[in-house]
Amino acid sequence: MKSNLSNRVRGRVVAHALLAGCALSPLTVASAHARPDAATPVGAPRAPGAITGTVSQAGSGEYLDGASVSIPALDLSTVVDRTGRFSLVGVPAGTHELVIRYVGFPDARRTVTVADAPVTLDVAMTTGTGETAGEGAEIVVSGSRPIAESEAAALQIQRTSPSLVSVIASDSIGRLPDQNVAQAVSRLPGVGVQRDQGQARYITLRGAPINWTTLSIDGINVVSPEGRDARFDSIPSAIASQIVVRKAVTPDMTGETIAGNVDIITRSAFDYPGMKVQAKGGLGHVELGKKTEYEGSLVISDRIDTGIGEFGIVSSASLYRRGMVTDNFETDFEAVKEDKRPGYQTRNWARETENKLYRLTRKNYSLSTRLDWRPAPGHKLFAETIYSAFADDEQRNNYIFDLDDQQSRAPTGSAACNVNARPASGTTGYADVCTGNTPLLGTVYGVDLNANFTVRKYKQSVFTNTIGGDHELGEWKVAWRGNFTRSIDDRTQPAQLNYESPSFANATNRLTVGYDLTDPQLAKVQLFRTIRNADGTFSRGAQVTAIEDFPTSLTRLRSLKAQDVTEAYTAKLDISREASLFGAQTVFTAGVRYDDRTKTANENLLDINSAAQFAAAGISTNYAAIAKPGGFQGEIPLGYTFQYFNRDKVLGLVDQARSVASYQPVDANFYEVGERVYSAYAMATTTTNWGSIVGGARVEHIRNDARAFSIDAATSVATPVEAKSSQTLVYPSLHLNWDVNDRMKARLSFNTGAARPDYDQLRPNLTYNDANLTVSGGNPDAKPEKAKGVDAYVEYYTMPRGFLSIGAYYKDVTNVLFDSVQTFGSNILNSGGSDRSQYQFSTVLNGGKGYIMGIEGAIQQQLDPFTADLGLPDWMGGFGIQLNATINKSRADTPGTGDIPSRKVPLPGASDAIYNLIAYYEKYGFSARVSYQNRSAWLDAIGSVAKVGDTVRGVDGGDFYWAKDNELDASVRYAINGNFEIYADFANLLNGPGRRYVGTSTYTIEHETFGRRYTGGVRVTF
Repeated sequence: MKSNLSNRVRGRVVAHALLAGCALSPLTVASAHARPDAATPVGAPRAPGAITGTVSQAGSGEYLDGASVSIPALDLSTVVDRTGRFSLVGVPAGTHELVIRYVGFPDARRTVTVADAPVTLDVAMTTGTGETAGEGAEIVVSGSRPIAESEAAALQIQRTSPSLVSVIASDSIGRLPDQNVAQAVSRLPGVGVQRDQGQARYITLRGAPINWTTLSIDGINVVSPEGRDARFDSIPSAIASQIVVRKAVTPDMTGETIAGNVDIITRSAFDYPGMKVQAKGGLGHVELGKKTEYEGSLVISDRIDTGIGEFGIVSSASLYRRGMVTDNFETDFEAVKEDKRPGYQTRNWARETENKLYRLTRKNYSLSTRLDWRPAPGHKLFAETIYSAFADDEQRNNYIFDLDDQQSRAPTGSAACNVNARPASGTTGYADVCTGNTPLLGTVYGVDLNANFTVRKYKQSVFTNTIGGDHELGEWKVAWRGNFTRSIDDRTQPAQLNYESPSFANATNRLTVGYDLTDPQLAKVQLFRTIRNADGTFSRGAQVTAIEDFPTSLTRLRSLKAQDVTEAYTAKLDISREASLFGAQTVFTAGVRYDDRTKTANENLLDINSAAQFAAAGISTNYAAIAKPGGFQGEIPLGYTFQYFNRDKVLGLVDQARSVASYQPVDANFYEVGERVYSAYAMATTTTNWGSIVGGARVEHIRNDARAFSIDAATSVATPVEAKSSQTLVYPSLHLNWDVNDRMKARLSFNTGAARPDYDQLRPNLTYNDANLTVSGGNPDAKPEKAKGVDAYVEYYTMPRGFLSIGAYYKDVTNVLFDSVQTFGSNILNSGGSDRSQYQFSTVLNGGKGYIMGIEGAIQQQLDPFTADLGLPDWMGGFGIQLNATINKSRADTPGTGDIPSRKVPLPGASDAIYNLIAYYEKYGFSARVSYQNRSAWLDAIGSVAKVGDTVRGVDGGDFYWAKDNELDASVRYAINGNFEIYADFANLLNGPGRRYVGTSTYTIEHETFGRRYTGGVRVTF
């Protein structure tokens, strides 16, 4: 069912803003060309007293973005923009010495005489010193030292930033070292990642929850297909020139962040002095399953000078594809009310254990184009479009051993007992210590086998389009942007087939399962025949290896078409003016912004579940009809063998099912959530001879509306429900930057921010997913998390590219949001023969107060500057290190309900420690890097706490955690010449698992490994 909410008249403000921006462009361009006889044309630098020019690298002509240009005697300074240009205004007449600084180069000094007209100065930096810098000294060869060049560019931007940032920058010929943004950013100080099937996906800053970090592209916040939990693995590095991680929130940033923002600065043709072509191609091997991966990218840019100004265009395309299988086991635990024997208070029994055995093809791909136009000095216009996508084409064999299927038969005695391996008559041994069973080791008889076979076509895409302009109007600067973004989360499952064992009345046709969960790294099962004895008890029969030897029948066939679409409109206008405040150079900036976002979820389901329907459609209920020859492609010891299914045959059954049923809208899973944000800010940046001060505030007014359907379980009648809310938030901040000396900078920041509930969390209904056996619920009354924080950092920059920093931070948080997970325990969603009472239910709840505090340190240095002093041979100068570590402590109060008091737990998603250790060698065109990343365990979701028997405890074993994550990667590159490079990448060398546990690390609930990956290829640049 479709709602008309997205058709509301919401575009007026956006349209007005975009029209104003479009109208501003020709007016400002026209003013730049008007009155050629005027003494000071609008848009030109102020005269007298202006110095303009460019800063580039000698030889290559590459622009040195972020280089600082200053006149120390006058306390005047500015920063070179990404197109290599700078402008110093308000310079008195006379002769002055300019100092130009860029990491990796000695300071360049130039003497300039200012009279009645603007002075133009172009500086080409080299490794010479003083007045000779840029005049015939040794030239750095572009592209031959990608790590060093990237370090230098990143440190320069970081050093001149007025707030706390970390930066990943492309090398001098525009390349980033990793396939996607998540992998690239993960090496920065304070950055950790959360992975999916061995691939970095989410970003956490300084150990904080992932929803505290926002994603933006060129300053425009982008809503991920999943919502506010920004995904970074779907964004290829091919589109990026820089990635700036902003750890301290300033007033010109949206307030919907607490930990910080990751801003992807896309490529512009004006980043390069002329035409540029870059291409990459690689082929690789995936160890697990012996699969293949390949990657490729192409970037082409050029600049064209015309009679109406200079144009620049850059286009890029990228593709990454790999085949995969996974080694997986999962176990769900529960506190069993029937278990009353001594010691029951701490026992959590495995209610089911399973294997999800994937075969899939994963793809990331992107296309982008950006057009820039400089119609006149001081004016820039651009239009940009980016499409990126992440897709999984998955086939899943899922075998669930339902150990608690007959939980109601479990003995309820409370006295101690002698061990007898044979369970009492009519019982299965589940949750029965009298049989010698323990929660982690034992035997259960007459177990139901649920075998689920799924074909899944999963795709997430982001299509973002931006137009904008930057204009210098005398002493005023105006910047405007308009953006439309559509994010799609396509959750389509073309087929899901469910096979089940016969009923318990035919227990001899069911499994007896011996389970051994004592090793957190491997769940072991053994399968046996079930023998029913004359006295009604059960015994273990012969061991069975082939799981298909146990009879199962098709009970349900489904095909789901599901898509969540988020449409976002943004319009923003920023105005700034430079002036003198108490004799100090000050830039006053103010801006307004409007965001209009709507997320809509729609599902249509084809569902047949009766023998009559199967017969009418001519569908066999025997698994042999869809099985294919061939063994398990993974390596985990399963304890049984099985046959994969044939994808084409499964999809053929769906086509047959369409002869007796049709796709129907799933009203229970429909929702639409809208959000409109009206914001304004004002700030001032004051530069003095000792540093700078940035201060101001942002005000945001947020309006939310949500629509869904409430389904009557008895009548299946859908009733529309709606929820609305609004709030106004104020975010003040103050940032102090003290230049202790030429190499040392101290930073102190006071900032505020918020993390709003995700869109699906604001829906006013319950939704279910039969494929994943989950129920999720919205909470339209959920409040945003609000934070106040302080950061104190000291940074020390050594020549030529060394860096040392240490800092501390503290954030105080209210209304902490928790993901809550528990067994659903209700039959209100049961329909069509499906019992959803045992599904995992998740929702979001506000807790009380919380905090996170920690320290962060980083060091990077190459040996090159010290080889002579240490008496080392020149070749040893290529060794270098990049080390960083973050140590955290966090606490938060969980929601308290009724008789269940609040508890203190770590902040969800917060790790106590994150560190990255990188060693590299780079010299003579050869570059090699080894990178180790470690993230300690973190809380994933709080578990339900209730009274089980006479004890208050975790219903499903406690709270849910991700275990620590260790990753080791390596790469090698060799530049044959300035245009041609060969490379090899080695990923996931430790082949460590993605593991979750409940309560304590003993109780593993999910464990997956994916295999090592090796890729080699070539890069060319012209």
